[in-house]
Amino acid sequence: MAKIKHNNFLDTVNEVFTDAKQEGVLHLYAEGDTFSGRTIGVGNRQLYHFGTTGYLGLEQDPRLKAAAIDAITKYGTQFPLSKSYISNPLYKQLEEKVTDMYQNPIIITKNSTLGHLGVIPNAVNDRDAIILDHQVHWSVQSAAKVLKNRSVTIDMIRHNDMDMLEKKIKNHSNKHQRIWYMADGIYSMYGDYAPLSDLKTLALKYPQLHLYIDDVHGMSWTGKNGTGYALGELGSLSENVLLFGTLSKTFGASGAVLVCSNKKMYQEIKTFGGPLTFSAQLEPASVAAATASAEIHLTPEIHELQNDLRERIQYFNSLLENTELPLIDKNNSPVFFIGTGMPKTGYNFVNRLMKEGFYVNLGIFPAVPVKNTGVRITISRHNQKQEIKALVEAMVYHYPKALEDTHTNALRVNQAFKRDVKPNKIVASNHTVKVQLEDSITKIDKALWNTLQGNQGVFDWEGLEFLENTFSNNPLKEHNWKFWYLMIYDQNQHPILSTYFTLGLWKDDMLADVSASQLIEKTRKTDPYYLSSLVLSMGSLFTEGTHLYIDHEHPLKQEALNAMMQTMETLEKQCHAKMIVLRDFSENETLHPYFQGQGFVRVQMPDSCKIDLKARETIEDYGAKLSSRNRQHLRKEILAYEPLLKIDILKSCNADQLKQVEALYNNVHQNNLGLNTFPFPEKLFKNMSEHPNWEFITIGLLDSPDKMIGVMLCYNNGGHTYVPSFVGMDYSYLTEYYTYRQLLYQTIKRAIELKFKHIDLGMTASFEKRKLGAKITEKYAYIQTFDNYTLEFMSILELNGSTNTA
Repeated sequence: MAKIKHNNFLDTVNEVFTDAKQEGVLHLYAEGDTFSGRTIGVGNRQLYHFGTTGYLGLEQDPRLKAAAIDAITKYGTQFPLSKSYISNPLYKQLEEKVTDMYQNPIIITKNSTLGHLGVIPNAVNDRDAIILDHQVHWSVQSAAKVLKNRSVTIDMIRHNDMDMLEKKIKNHSNKHQRIWYMADGIYSMYGDYAPLSDLKTLALKYPQLHLYIDDVHGMSWTGKNGTGYALGELGSLSENVLLFGTLSKTFGASGAVLVCSNKKMYQEIKTFGGPLTFSAQLEPASVAAATASAEIHLTPEIHELQNDLRERIQYFNSLLENTELPLIDKNNSPVFFIGTGMPKTGYNFVNRLMKEGFYVNLGIFPAVPVKNTGVRITISRHNQKQEIKALVEAMVYHYPKALEDTHTNALRVNQAFKRDVKPNKIVASNHTVKVQLEDSITKIDKALWNTLQGNQGVFDWEGLEFLENTFSNNPLKEHNWKFWYLMIYDQNQHPILSTYFTLGLWKDDMLADVSASQLIEKTRKTDPYYLSSLVLSMGSLFTEGTHLYIDHEHPLKQEALNAMMQTMETLEKQCHAKMIVLRDFSENETLHPYFQGQGFVRVQMPDSCKIDLKARETIEDYGAKLSSRNRQHLRKEILAYEPLLKIDILKSCNADQLKQVEALYNNVHQNNLGLNTFPFPEKLFKNMSEHPNWEFITIGLLDSPDKMIGVMLCYNNGGHTYVPSFVGMDYSYLTEYYTYRQLLYQTIKRAIELKFKHIDLGMTASFEKRKLGAKITEKYAYIQTFDNYTLEFMSILELNGSTNTA
């Protein structure tokens, strides 16, 4: 099969960020001639600043400012040399002060991102393995992925899942010298902590385990001498721990710091640490400001500053306790996250708070799953208690209004974050439309369904009845699907929207790169359900086409869409699905802004291939329309071989023929990891043989008339569309007789003979189908995931697969 195209993760991120930028909540510019830290200028207004990561306010400390100004006066704006040659005169004092803080050897880096790029490739050798917490900062993940060039194994666990981590450690312990677990000390979105006590226990149990902790958000505001949360929890720094802190953010200056008690590793990193060697060193002003800050950290004053901040944090927590605002993780860090669920609710809430006079951050994909969008609020010493109280009052007032404006409610938000919600606070659904939800197509009016949905694919009324019978009462769980049919009407019973959903077990790597699927399938030989999840999908894995009918001109279209969303979310919760998938949509889908605002990200699917036929057209007429190059292809590789083959149209098959059909289908399925799905149940082929709408186009050899070398399984959609749903082939004859191309040609020939208007050639192999006149259309799906783990883990596996490591 031809290689399919895969979604570009950066394209998805760009779409989400562009949407947020257009809503006026990202990529803003601060305004004003001065900056105090207490307020920030945005849109010609001064807003109270609740978005800083300078939690102690040291960036505005007059001692740091004076030191920076003096350094510029004495040494200039920069010291343009690599530190490998010579450091500027101020560096030595800074290194001494920071060493005193940590009581361990340290290395100053330009920033944490360059620091990780310098340290990780030096600390991790080719015999090691890396396990990433899936919420560890992007800069750590990016630096770790560089090691795929050296074939270092990289793995990933769900956020703070210590049971999963221990299983991964056991799995890697016999293959690798050291196992590095990389995590944040304090996570930047929810303000939650790494379970360092549990990690210490695991490190004692498994001596191979080494910890790499990025604690830049835990720095200064906590810990002895402001050395951060992680060191405070660990107590001391053992040789199996590398710790990153920051000289920016709360520290008030610029740069980052690596702390390493392993003398040998310390010397290796310091001697040659990639960007540490070749990047420019910190500017004199930054070094001087950092030294002034370090001096404060080494005095009791730092604990006074910490206590001052802690009092504000506790005050904010106490105020939130008396509200019903959905605080996602209650803790004592300066970072708070109020969940909004859908991005468009987040946009609305942030804009409302800015109009009220408060600047806050939007937490959005990929930092959090799209449907876990929310507002990140940070508390600093700049914030006065009256301003903190005013912010809470503003949030209490505006939060329900943001929900109402964006047609959502507290139930949906809490479901998105897997939180309980008080029943009396659930907002009632809109009753302007009538919702009919059935679990069988037999409960839906046949004529109405076929009018709305019946002219394409295998999901006319008869086709869906066939699918229900086929995907039920099977011995394997992946062969049993649940079906729901959604009809939404206005008060006059006029249909506004219709679609159907299936719940089934999907392979998480269905659209991943082939290299990732090859790795995963090795594990599935002993663990068949490894990396598989229950998915609630519009349509099904068996069907392709426009699964959503909507009357775009109806005045209640928006209400119908909202009702569909709430229906899906209810089904998702009831069935414990890990993902919702909406498919198949075009690139210029008019509902794109709506789906994105509801917490879905768009991913590219394999191309769709269709042929439209003219009335009274013959196969000769059809061939004559092809380009000269494609006509030549038709003559040489298809028509020349047609007389050598036995081609039959079977309306039903005997037992031997069914066995051959299944074997040929399995050959193709096993060879097509580009669209990796579970195989279909055995009874599918028997049901096809007994159903009047199915037929089999078979290819055999003249000298072996009973042996099939290829088969196309075709569905008759009420005389409207001919659907060659699946193909089967014996690959040993593929190049000799061009079997696949012959099957495509015979499908077109059969559809013309039966006087169909359309042929739905399905997905994949678009190059081959285009040569026979198919129209190729890019198709997209919209997905909403339980969390980002699967999406990120697939990218890790693709890296591993590209270097052929397990």
